[in-house]
Amino acid sequence: MKIMAVDYGDARTGLACCDSSELLASPVGTIHEKNFDRTAKKVAEAAAGHGAQEIVVGYPKNMNNTIGERAQKCERFAEKLRALTGIPVVLWDERGTTVSAIGYLNQTDTRGKKRKAVVDAVAAVIILESYMAYRKNNL
Repeated sequence: MKIMAVDYGDARTGLACCDSSELLASPVGTIHEKNFDRTAKKVAEAAAGHGAQEIVVGYPKNMNNTIGERAQKCERFAEKLRALTGIPVVLWDERGTTVSAIGYLNQTDTRGKKRKAVVDAVAAVIILESYMAYRKNNL
């Protein structure tokens, strides 16, 4: 199944997709948009363009497993995507993905503007890889 992952942010939203066999997750871009509704519409359009059959939205729970303001915003974003796309939308624990993405970019010596442009898409890849591993081992 083709799955799209979303690392939703107030200014930048990273996207990643996997192949239909769910073996390879790849970054597919970053949406630079601050408006909630326009961002949701652009993500829905990207999902349709990539043939996504499911969307996974990063769910930034607090480290003590509570739901904060940021996670609530992601819940609202996931609901909006469900309404716009009509396909399943799953919230997926993303704690630590941005830190991991920064670590990967450090290893590849990606710096400056280029780093800022790709960090969210790399975080979306990490979210998607985690979700695919769960599906492989539990479904």
